[in-house]
Amino acid sequence: MNAIIIGAVSGIVFGIGLAISGMYDPAVVLGFLDVGAMPSGGWDPSLAFVMVGALAVTIPAFAFARKRSTPIGTSAFQAPSAAGIEPRLLVGSALFGVGWGLVGYCPGPALAALGLGQPSNLAFVGAMAAGMILHRVTVEKS
Repeated sequence: MNAIIIGAVSGIVFGIGLAISGMYDPAVVLGFLDVGAMPSGGWDPSLAFVMVGALAVTIPAFAFARKRSTPIGTSAFQAPSAAGIEPRLLVGSALFGVGWGLVGYCPGPALAALGLGQPSNLAFVGAMAAGMILHRVTVEKS
Protein backbone atom coordinates (compact mmCIF):
# COMPACT_ATOMS: atom_id res chain seq x y z
CA MET A 1 0.00 0.00 0.00
CA ASN A 2 2.88 2.37 0.77
CA ALA A 3 4.22 1.89 -2.76
CA ILE A 4 0.86 2.95 -4.23
CA ILE A 5 0.72 6.07 -2.06
CA ILE A 6 4.35 6.95 -2.87
CA GLY A 7 3.64 6.41 -6.57
CA ALA A 8 0.50 8.55 -6.46
CA VAL A 9 2.26 11.39 -4.62
CA SER A 10 5.20 11.18 -7.03
CA GLY A 11 2.84 11.34 -10.01
CA ILE A 12 1.02 14.34 -8.58
CA VAL A 13 4.31 16.16 -7.90
CA PHE A 14 5.47 15.31 -11.44
CA GLY A 15 2.23 16.64 -12.92
CA ILE A 16 2.48 19.85 -10.90
CA GLY A 17 6.07 20.25 -12.10
CA LEU A 18 4.94 19.80 -15.71
CA ALA A 19 2.22 22.40 -15.22
CA ILE A 20 4.53 24.94 -13.56
CA SER A 21 7.25 24.50 -16.18
CA GLY A 22 4.79 24.53 -19.10
CA MET A 23 6.15 21.23 -20.42
CA TYR A 24 2.64 19.93 -21.06
CA ASP A 25 2.56 22.36 -24.01
CA PRO A 26 3.97 20.69 -27.12
CA ALA A 27 4.90 24.10 -28.57
CA VAL A 28 7.46 24.54 -25.77
CA VAL A 29 9.02 21.14 -26.46
CA LEU A 30 9.04 21.67 -30.22
CA GLY A 31 10.59 25.12 -29.65
CA PHE A 32 13.45 23.43 -27.78
CA LEU A 33 13.91 20.74 -30.41
CA ASP A 34 14.04 23.32 -33.22
CA VAL A 35 17.76 24.06 -32.88
CA GLY A 36 17.68 25.52 -36.39
CA ALA A 37 15.92 28.55 -34.88
CA MET A 38 18.97 29.34 -32.70
CA PRO A 39 20.56 31.96 -34.98
CA SER A 40 17.27 33.87 -35.31
CA GLY A 41 16.56 33.80 -31.57
CA GLY A 42 13.47 31.59 -31.89
CA TRP A 43 14.95 28.64 -30.00
CA ASP A 44 13.31 27.98 -26.61
CA PRO A 45 15.84 26.73 -23.99
CA SER A 46 13.27 26.21 -21.21
CA LEU A 47 13.28 22.40 -21.57
CA ALA A 48 17.02 22.41 -20.90
CA PHE A 49 16.40 24.23 -17.60
CA VAL A 50 13.76 21.66 -16.67
CA MET A 51 16.25 18.87 -17.42
CA VAL A 52 18.95 20.52 -15.28
CA GLY A 53 16.42 20.94 -12.48
CA ALA A 54 15.47 17.25 -12.75
CA LEU A 55 19.12 16.25 -12.53
CA ALA A 56 19.60 18.51 -9.50
CA VAL A 57 16.93 16.46 -7.71
CA THR A 58 17.73 13.03 -9.17
CA ILE A 59 21.48 12.89 -8.57
CA PRO A 60 21.26 13.46 -4.78
CA ALA A 61 18.23 11.13 -4.58
CA PHE A 62 20.17 8.30 -6.25
CA ALA A 63 23.13 8.93 -3.94
CA PHE A 64 20.75 8.68 -0.97
CA ALA A 65 19.15 5.50 -2.35
CA ARG A 66 22.52 3.79 -2.86
CA LYS A 67 23.25 4.14 0.85
CA ARG A 68 20.07 2.28 1.82
CA SER A 69 19.80 -1.48 2.10
CA THR A 70 16.10 -1.44 1.10
CA PRO A 71 13.99 1.17 -0.68
CA ILE A 72 11.31 3.25 1.00
CA GLY A 73 7.85 1.75 0.51
CA THR A 74 8.76 -1.73 -0.79
CA SER A 75 10.88 -4.70 0.26
CA ALA A 76 13.63 -4.74 -2.38
CA PHE A 77 15.27 -2.70 -5.13
CA GLN A 78 14.40 -3.75 -8.68
CA ALA A 79 17.36 -3.50 -11.01
CA PRO A 80 17.12 -4.08 -14.76
CA SER A 81 17.94 -7.65 -15.73
CA ALA A 82 19.17 -6.97 -19.28
CA ALA A 83 22.94 -7.04 -19.62
CA GLY A 84 23.20 -5.30 -22.98
CA ILE A 85 21.36 -3.12 -25.42
CA GLU A 86 18.75 -5.10 -27.31
CA PRO A 87 17.40 -4.16 -30.76
CA ARG A 88 13.90 -3.65 -29.36
CA LEU A 89 15.29 -1.01 -26.97
CA LEU A 90 16.84 0.84 -29.90
CA VAL A 91 13.64 0.60 -31.96
CA GLY A 92 11.50 1.73 -29.03
CA SER A 93 13.82 4.64 -28.28
CA ALA A 94 13.80 5.70 -31.91
CA LEU A 95 9.98 5.55 -32.06
CA PHE A 96 9.74 7.56 -28.84
CA GLY A 97 12.15 10.20 -30.18
CA VAL A 98 10.45 10.47 -33.55
CA GLY A 99 7.02 10.78 -31.94
CA TRP A 100 8.27 13.37 -29.45
CA GLY A 101 9.95 15.37 -32.21
CA LEU A 102 6.93 15.25 -34.53
CA VAL A 103 4.20 16.25 -32.09
CA GLY A 104 5.99 17.55 -28.97
CA TYR A 105 4.35 15.09 -26.59
CA CYS A 106 5.76 12.24 -24.58
CA PRO A 107 3.58 10.10 -22.30
CA GLY A 108 3.88 12.07 -19.03
CA PRO A 109 3.09 15.52 -20.40
CA ALA A 110 0.41 14.08 -22.69
CA LEU A 111 -1.41 12.58 -19.71
CA ALA A 112 -0.95 15.77 -17.69
CA ALA A 113 -2.42 17.81 -20.56
CA LEU A 114 -5.54 15.63 -20.83
CA GLY A 115 -7.30 18.06 -18.52
CA LEU A 116 -7.01 20.76 -21.18
CA GLY A 117 -9.38 18.77 -23.40
CA GLN A 118 -7.58 19.61 -26.62
CA PRO A 119 -8.58 17.29 -29.49
CA SER A 120 -4.94 16.83 -30.60
CA ASN A 121 -3.97 15.70 -27.11
CA LEU A 122 -6.92 13.34 -26.87
CA ALA A 123 -5.94 11.86 -30.24
CA PHE A 124 -2.32 11.44 -29.11
CA VAL A 125 -3.27 9.70 -25.85
CA GLY A 126 -5.72 7.49 -27.73
CA ALA A 127 -3.04 6.51 -30.25
CA MET A 128 -0.57 5.93 -27.40
CA ALA A 129 -3.06 3.64 -25.63
CA ALA A 130 -3.74 1.79 -28.88
CA GLY A 131 0.00 1.30 -29.38
CA MET A 132 0.35 -0.08 -25.84
CA ILE A 133 -2.50 -2.51 -26.42
CA LEU A 134 -1.09 -3.54 -29.80
CA HIS A 135 2.31 -4.16 -28.18
CA ARG A 136 0.76 -6.25 -25.43
CA VAL A 137 -1.27 -8.32 -27.91
CA THR A 138 1.52 -8.87 -30.43
CA VAL A 139 4.94 -8.63 -28.76
CA GLU A 140 4.32 -9.71 -25.17
CA LYS A 141 2.17 -12.69 -26.19
CA SER A 142 4.82 -14.12 -28.53
